[in-house]
Amino acid sequence: MTPRSWLFIPGDSEKKLGKADSTGADALILDIEDSVAPERKAEARRMTRTFLEDRAPGARSSQLYVRVNPLEDSALEDLAAVMPGAPDGIMIPKTYDADCVRQLSLYLDAFEAAQGIERGTTKIIPVATETASAALTLHSFLGQPLPRMQAMTWGAEDLATVLGASTNRDETGQWALTYRIARSNLLLTAKALGIAAIDTLYVDFKDDAGLRASCQAAAGEGFDGRIAIHPAQVAGINEGFAPSEDAVAHARRVIAAFDANPGAGTVGLDGKMIDIPHLKQARQVLALHDSIAARD
Repeated sequence: MTPRSWLFIPGDSEKKLGKADSTGADALILDIEDSVAPERKAEARRMTRTFLEDRAPGARSSQLYVRVNPLEDSALEDLAAVMPGAPDGIMIPKTYDADCVRQLSLYLDAFEAAQGIERGTTKIIPVATETASAALTLHSFLGQPLPRMQAMTWGAEDLATVLGASTNRDETGQWALTYRIARSNLLLTAKALGIAAIDTLYVDFKDDAGLRASCQAAAGEGFDGRIAIHPAQVAGINEGFAPSEDAVAHARRVIAAFDANPGAGTVGLDGKMIDIPHLKQARQVLALHDSIAARD
């Protein structure tokens, strides 16, 4: 199952790492990048590797990813330190285009071979809009053989920094136009590739009602999950990206209506005509519901 909640954990925080397994997050992102001060990078690498090694693949309560530093910075040092712990995947920040993912894939080929990890096991998630060029080159991912890429996510804070913007919000408090474009293009690109689209973080971790409403809206648009920056956000994200009881019940009724009319391309339900796209959507809702139930 594609994770719904992706919780950032600073790789150098003994306290937060110690509580990570109890957060209920589908995936943990052990961070060696922005949440770690430069003088703490080496310690973050060591602690992250220990955390991974203490949780063997196949016996982990959450999927374990590592956000390394950018490729042109110290990503290689990060990978050398953490790959012996066999993370489930690597999140690569500040990408420019698909070539960054291809380069990381080559690095992972080598590290997997050196560590005796089956080739292709370690997945990749690029943060694909944190630079101006990245927001304009999402098309470079299309038609490319990138088998390690499991999902894509986007970021608004770093993009605002490189643009020299004083804010990434409009007068209503919603994303400004530039960031709405980047977000929409990320969603379209991920779906064109058949991979998960992960929405960016919700900054106010104390605003549970706002988070839940935002997650429900994002799920309605087609996003598959969301970044969390605090354990308090995990429950709201998990709920927001799970089908509601009403949605599951409706999906079952749609499927039952088609089952009662074998070979029909359209059927009537509640006074409305529904067709094959509605049937496909209903099956997707039930598949997601069943996969969540099995994991829980």
